[in-house]
Amino acid sequence: MRSLLISSCLVLSFSAFAQLSPITSGVYKWDDLPVKKGTDRESRAIMEGTSAHFEYLEMHATTQYPGAKPSTAHANEDIEECIIVKEGTMQVTVEGESTILEKGGVLLLMPQQMHSLRNIGDDNLTYYVMRYRARKPMNIERGKEGGGTLTLHQDSLTFKRTAKGGSIAYFDRPTAMCDRFEMHVTQLNAKGPSHAPHKHDETEIIMMISGNTEITIDGKNYQAAAGDFYFMESQLMHGVRNATDEPCMYFAYKWK
Repeated sequence: MRSLLISSCLVLSFSAFAQLSPITSGVYKWDDLPVKKGTDRESRAIMEGTSAHFEYLEMHATTQYPGAKPSTAHANEDIEECIIVKEGTMQVTVEGESTILEKGGVLLLMPQQMHSLRNIGDDNLTYYVMRYRARKPMNIERGKEGGGTLTLHQDSLTFKRTAKGGSIAYFDRPTAMCDRFEMHVTQLNAKGPSHAPHKHDETEIIMMISGNTEITIDGKNYQAAAGDFYFMESQLMHGVRNATDEPCMYFAYKWK
């Protein structure tokens, strides 16, 4: 009976994925995201669909209110996750081991690992969740060799100053789902581009932390502020720039 149930769920899962559409490149505004409220938390759906390298990609934001029950401990059989703390204090428990992440903290979670997330602060805990399944076969051993599940605290990482501002390198590595997954934070201190427009094989997301930016993606212009996202599909020409003379900061992460 159990194997029949699992098989039925897999069939339904594959059927649902087959009906998904490619995610549209452009901007996703925090203020436009639909909010679903519960008794001790709320959620915002950001995007769901397919991309060049993923047969399934879903992003949402969760806000746990102070005193909220922790998320139910569970393991994803064939889904990897990348979680970024937007605000608040999170206790992350993976396979019985707990750590604390605050604003700018990142959890890169391999499939098949029991985990839960809990707000242990006095204020709201808000975090972004990116869930994905590769088109290529999952490779757990590659993920383990790349470092396995990873938790990173922003204040423990090095801010490298540049002529235009600075950057913080988070990781650049293979995972169970990606040949390469790279993440960093960029700060631009004045109006102007981070670099010349370019394109690459990786699909990329830019998530605004502070300030205001503009971007051109495949000839179309978009603007974003704190909490907003840009999504750029593989091989699309794009170039991000600071829209004002006030500093801006954003996460940039890409994969293939």
